[in-house]
Amino acid sequence: MTGFTDSAAPCRTRRGRLAFVVNVEVFLHRDGRWLLIRRSAREDHAPGLLSGVGGKVEPAGDGDDVLAETARREVAEEVGVDLTGVTLSYVESRAFTTDDGDPVVNVVFAGPLPAEAEPAVASPEEVAGLVWVTLAEAEADATCPPWIRGSLRQASTW
Repeated sequence: MTGFTDSAAPCRTRRGRLAFVVNVEVFLHRDGRWLLIRRSAREDHAPGLLSGVGGKVEPAGDGDDVLAETARREVAEEVGVDLTGVTLSYVESRAFTTDDGDPVVNVVFAGPLPAEAEPAVASPEEVAGLVWVTLAEAEADATCPPWIRGSLRQASTW
């Protein structure tokens, strides 16, 4: 899942410039384990597979810290956790084309899950379940795609 496929029809702005979906993914950790979601079977891209918590930047006008704010919003929407005051560290970014043909730039962050937080499925249409894994468990899980394992390896170096 690196780069864009040639078969993807490029998205364009009104002026003809290339446009991409910007996605933010968050890997939260606590006590040596990582919180992953199992994507809903209804998702167009990677249904039923493990993933970090995340989603698309939404058009909300101009603003500061759009990536970090998207990360916080998606974590609240999908697993019901407020990350106000939590430091999120940049891990990596990747370009890929979704299963249904959208070109995406994915930006990955990692951070600690607050001690008092109790994540739960808050958006069942997007999230089928939550999974706590070590890096070794993620590496061995057939439902954890290579790009997620790669991001977890990178996040584990922080």
